[in-house]
Amino acid sequence: MELTPLWKYIAHYVDLSDREIAIISDHLKIRTYLKGQFIVQQGDVCKYDNFILAGSTKTFLTDAQGKEHIVMLAVENWWTSDLGSFITQKPADYHVQCLEQTTVVQFSHESFELLFQEVPKFERFFRLILQKAFVESQNRIVGNLSLPAKERYLKFCKQYPRIEQRVPQYLIASYLGITKQFLSKIRAELMIDE
Repeated sequence: MELTPLWKYIAHYVDLSDREIAIISDHLKIRTYLKGQFIVQQGDVCKYDNFILAGSTKTFLTDAQGKEHIVMLAVENWWTSDLGSFITQKPADYHVQCLEQTTVVQFSHESFELLFQEVPKFERFFRLILQKAFVESQNRIVGNLSLPAKERYLKFCKQYPRIEQRVPQYLIASYLGITKQFLSKIRAELMIDE
């Protein structure tokens, strides 16, 4: 599969030489998962950080009552993994499951560490995307604490328009921290308002 989306994504943060791209290419692998397959399972150590070339995933945890709580939804040009487990190499808190057939570029923990030494710009890139992810996570927490459900949904639709068309509504409801029935009510109200 073509790696152009990965190189374009990285180019938004750092400029890589052809030699640096070749070094990075030597440390990655491409893998395709089937719909429903797990990239990571809660309790296992996350071995890879994954850049999605095609497909979509959900990152979630299952509570003691067996209820799923969606932490993240991801589509093409997004990263997906249990990042805490990947960085610490300790058991994962989250599952990452494919919502459709999904092809990813995978970097192992060992590869990341080698690339940080061999291609310093790659370490800068990773730091920048982690900073961006941290800010997004903080904004989501504040939004969930301060915004009414309707505004959270509208913000979600504006921020992630590609996801809403591809992911089942019950997963979006879980991500927003509301029931699927309440999400249906919000969507019905918005259709009346149009």
